[in-house]
Amino acid sequence: MNGDHSDDNLIIVRAFGVPEATGAAMIGLDGTGGRWQADVPGGSREVTVAWPIEIAERRDIRRAAVELYRAACRELGVEPRAEEQHPTHLAGQHGQHAHHGEQGNPHGASHLHGASRPHGAHGTDARETAGFARELREATWGDHGDSEGADFMADIMRGRGTRTDYAQLVVQHWFMYEALERASALLAADPLLAAVHPAELIRRDALISDLEALIGADWRDAIEAVPATTAYAARIDELAEQGWIAGILAHHYTRYLGDLSGGQAIARRVSGQFGGEGVSFYDFSTLGDLGGFKDMYRRVLDAFGATLDADERARMLDEVRAAYRFNTEVFVDLGRARALA
Repeated sequence: MNGDHSDDNLIIVRAFGVPEATGAAMIGLDGTGGRWQADVPGGSREVTVAWPIEIAERRDIRRAAVELYRAACRELGVEPRAEEQHPTHLAGQHGQHAHHGEQGNPHGASHLHGASRPHGAHGTDARETAGFARELREATWGDHGDSEGADFMADIMRGRGTRTDYAQLVVQHWFMYEALERASALLAADPLLAAVHPAELIRRDALISDLEALIGADWRDAIEAVPATTAYAARIDELAEQGWIAGILAHHYTRYLGDLSGGQAIARRVSGQFGGEGVSFYDFSTLGDLGGFKDMYRRVLDAFGATLDADERARMLDEVRAAYRFNTEVFVDLGRARALA
């Protein structure tokens, strides 16, 4: 919910417990409800909201979240996004090749200037057509809760993580983005995809700055990837070696759109807790309007998807799901490492 549906988080939180919230991120869920961290003037609050329907199996979570969003819109007098007004369209299964309503996450900027007007980039709005960008978001909706519910990230979002915890997350980003940005050179060289990987998006210098601030000048000698990060980077390198553009784009989409969306909530949380240190990674101010960039990204995804046959589209959707699993496994490994420290 923290990417494509970051706007939905705020609507839900404002409707069901924290009307003064200025931002919100989902930090966990179970069979009874979801948990959100709400940004409020002067701090933050955690809020739990019960699902409006019974959860019998994992696929019910998506329908429950949609129903909760629609109920929140009614409570606030907000018009739901166009595709969320038809529950029969939204109740589709998240099968391997399913096409159904819509995330929101792990991918969108905040879509609210106020509680009454949803708008924005990666989150769905009335302008979004039934293109490939929307298909990616719909097919991966159920994966977001798994990733964002990992205890390690939940602690960071609750303000319970330590400076060392956050530093270890940045370390993993270094290894991930070394591989991702090598592979993304293939996107930059493709006339159709070059726009989604401008120089301003590259995180290498920002990560170096953050690691120097968090660990010290000798950070290169002090860092180590957890096993899941090593596997994640190896997968991206494998895709680059194969020259599979759609696979590289799947990981590019998952990581960068998350950074531009839910990542901004992480930056606010960490910056407030640790005095603004070590968050250059999340600073995309040189891109200009982030909403505009994400709108452009979605248009490129739609155009790219139109060049793929059904099998290749399904294969790319599977790779996006794999990217979410890799991210979840990284969080789990970080939690294990912390427990053993």
